[in-house]
Amino acid sequence: MTAGLMKGQNAGLGVGEVVLSVRGGVGADLSALLVTEAGKVRSDADFVFFNQPHAPGVRLDGAELAISLGAVPGEIAQIRAVITAAAQGDTFGGHAAPVASVADRAGNVLHEYVIDGLDQESVVIALELYRRGEQWKVRAVGQGYAGGFADLVTDHGVSVDDEPEPVGGPEPVAVPQVRTVPGEAALSFEKRQKLDLRKREVAKILIDKSAFGVRARVVLVIDKTGSMHKLFRGGTVHRVVERMIPVATQLDDDGSLEAYLYALQFVKLPDITVAHGEQWAQTFLHLAGTHEGIDYDRIGGRNDELPVMRAVIDTLSTTAEPTLVLFFTDGGFAKKREIAALMREASALPAFWQFIGLGTSSFGVLRTLDELDGRVVDNAGFFALDDIDRIDDAELYRRLLGEFPDWLRAARAAGIVRA
Repeated sequence: MTAGLMKGQNAGLGVGEVVLSVRGGVGADLSALLVTEAGKVRSDADFVFFNQPHAPGVRLDGAELAISLGAVPGEIAQIRAVITAAAQGDTFGGHAAPVASVADRAGNVLHEYVIDGLDQESVVIALELYRRGEQWKVRAVGQGYAGGFADLVTDHGVSVDDEPEPVGGPEPVAVPQVRTVPGEAALSFEKRQKLDLRKREVAKILIDKSAFGVRARVVLVIDKTGSMHKLFRGGTVHRVVERMIPVATQLDDDGSLEAYLYALQFVKLPDITVAHGEQWAQTFLHLAGTHEGIDYDRIGGRNDELPVMRAVIDTLSTTAEPTLVLFFTDGGFAKKREIAALMREASALPAFWQFIGLGTSSFGVLRTLDELDGRVVDNAGFFALDDIDRIDDAELYRRLLGEFPDWLRAARAAGIVRA
């Protein structure tokens, strides 16, 4: 009996050989990407399409993918079946919903998925076959891919040649690959796609600022004073954490964020990882009570930035590796003289401090950081956002990362960070 799948639903495959096909809707080409746990192909040979119809365990036969699961290499964690509108400019939304099916080799349909809800998409990941231990399962994905077919395959690690330049034209330029870190494969497809889009925006800024490939420790400091109540309860701070993770994936060695929460006192929280970012936010972002053994009431409800800033500074004295501090606050900073002195001291250490003001409060000394004298290099930036949820990722990352590469060059010239 055929099992109908809904978007996001998964089911087991009780056979070792299957045939995957898509029928109906717009005329479409079928292809497949064999990817590792990191979500990347091992080489271009793991991309199956009309010009390269074979990969280990997978064969494209006309409009069908014949898959021998036992012959798929152990390094391959997922097989992603992709449909692409065959006609230039055509989209799936103007036609009947395509239907993806998985059958056994005798033609008995095991699972079907009606890919409804499509609109302007011209490229869609239809189904995903994936390993769970020794077993293989199928997941209904039905997710359009922003940026088109070339972006989809290059994001999965496939090299795509551009149209050749005329004779005598410039040599091809290698486009840097957006970095992937451990844990990404554990995310759902929708979360992986959102993360990939945000990573691309971060990478664009770093490329534009000639800082792509730089490795830096990333530290996240979050204000938990009482005035932050609405931002915590409304989920704004949770979304801030989610949007900072892509920055760490492109800068930090292991893609993690070091995290601090502060008010009158502070607490050093466990690092934030790609795989567990959402769980981390639910577990550790609180204003009061005791959670995971942490007394949030003891941290306080009023602000004193000096203790947490001193704690971060103390971690810098034994390293010459660069650090990016992302410091989120909704205002205060009343101890102007002490904070100015601390920033002068910190200017000789390998960290750039990017302060981000949340809301419309007075931000005191933060607004005058660019005028602060007596520093070895300009080691801080500041901008305020009335509503951070209303600024898109491209603009947010442009502001977050716009000054860091300039500081890095100055810090290298001054011998503060390792070249």
